[in-house]
Amino acid sequence: MQKKQFIILVALCIGFVTTTIAQHKRYAIKNGIGIIGGLTQYDIATDNFNTKSGTGFIGGMIATVDIPHKWYTVSYGLQFSQNNLEISGRPSVLATTQEQIEYKLMAVQVAFMLHVKLLSDNVTLDLGPQLQYNSELELEKDNQSNYIIQGYDSLLAEDISEISQFNANGVIGASAGIGNFKLRASYSYGFTNILNKLNDQNLTTTPASEKFEGHQNMLSFAIMITF
Repeated sequence: MQKKQFIILVALCIGFVTTTIAQHKRYAIKNGIGIIGGLTQYDIATDNFNTKSGTGFIGGMIATVDIPHKWYTVSYGLQFSQNNLEISGRPSVLATTQEQIEYKLMAVQVAFMLHVKLLSDNVTLDLGPQLQYNSELELEKDNQSNYIIQGYDSLLAEDISEISQFNANGVIGASAGIGNFKLRASYSYGFTNILNKLNDQNLTTTPASEKFEGHQNMLSFAIMITF
């Protein structure tokens, strides 16, 4: 059901993206579109769990506004990512060895970016806000659902799936390329507590007493083609 929601959102946003050329005073303002695709490295910074970042993928579309006489350009875009994350746990209460519990998280992100021209349009510094809707943490292996999260007496791997699904991020990065082809590296950090929803579920968290708090961070390396 969640995948269907992502597909519908992507289709609606693509329908609103067009390519036009407008005139403002004596300058040509070019509105175009671009597609991106690449890899991600995702993690959640938290004191509640022992996490390990995982590799995923990213893809999406970007609408660009190029103003030649300005020191910046702007863009807004929609991107979809599937990310992977590991959290330490153990198979049972009596187990002494730790294992990595594998999760995946899908996300749709909408961003408005400012691109500062460092070397004309060939090299830019990119920064801006990003809104995100993400899935719950989904276990990759069903047989790990009853694993106990490391650091807790009885908190199960399946208990921490229902994380907050609406989040706000900040993004900073850089793009470099020639013509219609660019390489883009970016880092996004979650300003909101992505684990906050767990605090409303009356989970048994002995012997720990801290509230759940975590901030996602994601590195992405992508190729962008503009039209």
